[in-house]
Amino acid sequence: MPLDPVASARPGAFPETRWTLILRAGQSDEARRAALSELITPRWNALYALARKKGLPRERAEDAVQSFVERLLKGDAIEALDPERGRLRSYLAAAFSRHLINLHEYDSARKRGDAKHTVPLDAVEALVAASNDSPERIFDRAFAVAQFQAALSDLRAEFAAGERSGPFEILERIFRFGESEPYPELALRYGLSVPQLKSLVHRSKRRFQQLFRARIAETVDEPNAIDAELSFVIGLLGGE
Repeated sequence: MPLDPVASARPGAFPETRWTLILRAGQSDEARRAALSELITPRWNALYALARKKGLPRERAEDAVQSFVERLLKGDAIEALDPERGRLRSYLAAAFSRHLINLHEYDSARKRGDAKHTVPLDAVEALVAASNDSPERIFDRAFAVAQFQAALSDLRAEFAAGERSGPFEILERIFRFGESEPYPELALRYGLSVPQLKSLVHRSKRRFQQLFRARIAETVDEPNAIDAELSFVIGLLGGE
């Protein structure tokens, strides 16, 4: 789905990002752990993809991610976060790569029974197997997909809450990678005219762009970095 990285830009719309709030020294450890957990959990699969691309078998990759997340959420690990690292994406990739090195050739990972996955790992496995990209590039792609899925979930929640009207199912068919069905066929299936369908899609795309931008804003260290990160992530979704 094509996205305009500046379509929903509003000056001053994001005075502070969630990543910035986490890094602020004045915030309590408990509050920062909660906020960091909200940011890290949806990126579990991106970390898993990085571990798999670096050669870990599936079970050890899961162990490595879970141990990394657990360490990151401890107070001392939070204190080690460096604001100069900037984007959450870049920080996670570098920190997790170091974590893998510290696992003694990946042999010290122990089983965790409470691993949390945002989507079935088969989808991540397909991404890893289908690409000759570097581990870091695979991580970035999986990270971008997680951002896209999170924004789509936000839009789905607005439809479910009655904030927006129309069949969300039709949007799920259109807001996806690859070719979607022709509008006349979709309109007929869902009892809409083609103009009604186009209007629904137009409104929903505008809102999705806003939600997607907000999700990206959570992962950078300052508002001025949002546009650059947004453009980078959109490029990854487009296969660049």
